[in-house]
Amino acid sequence: MKNFLIRFISLIWGLFLFAVGIVLTMKANIGFAPWDVLHSGLSERTGISFGTVSILIGLLICVLVVLLGEKLGLGTLLNMVLIGSFIDILLKMDVVATAQGFLPGLFVILLGLFVIAFGSYFYIKAGFGAGPRDYLMIVLRRRTKLSVGVSRGLVEGSAVLLGWLLGGPVGGGTVLAAFGISVCIQLVFKWMKFEPAAIEHETLTMTWQRLRNSLAG
Repeated sequence: MKNFLIRFISLIWGLFLFAVGIVLTMKANIGFAPWDVLHSGLSERTGISFGTVSILIGLLICVLVVLLGEKLGLGTLLNMVLIGSFIDILLKMDVVATAQGFLPGLFVILLGLFVIAFGSYFYIKAGFGAGPRDYLMIVLRRRTKLSVGVSRGLVEGSAVLLGWLLGGPVGGGTVLAAFGISVCIQLVFKWMKFEPAAIEHETLTMTWQRLRNSLAG
């Protein structure tokens, strides 16, 4: 049970850091990250808060990947709900000032990408399943046999295109985020000596069974 709690804390901390990183990329004011372009465009069109749109998009993706045969984990569901909720809270608190100018914006967006990378480290390390958008990449790779990089690029590119058509803010920071996030994740995982492929993720069923056994014992 102690190990479960440590993993759960790592999961929540990672999701919070991920949300902080997203807010930083937004406040950089030089173009949102790929998925945030879509979230922003939908938010502007519907009047729904940015975080709520993020949650709803995650829910739709979860339904899609389940229909395509993927199994979700506790981390998948919490990723969908908590990141969007944390984003809304942070934006409402206005704890991060909007960068003024390209160079300050460049610094802020790079900081945000590294914070997202550290969030990914803690979140993936917990072993409670991939996030909804990660599963979308996995499904595309399995169905098309394309490389992970190409699959991720198609997913990110589709999000940017749709978000741009809906009026989301696309800028130099969008391109930087699309390519920079993979570099930041690679560097952070190297610093932390972390191999994500070695993590065995639990499904919801496995987590529930583990909890039942712990409580029964």
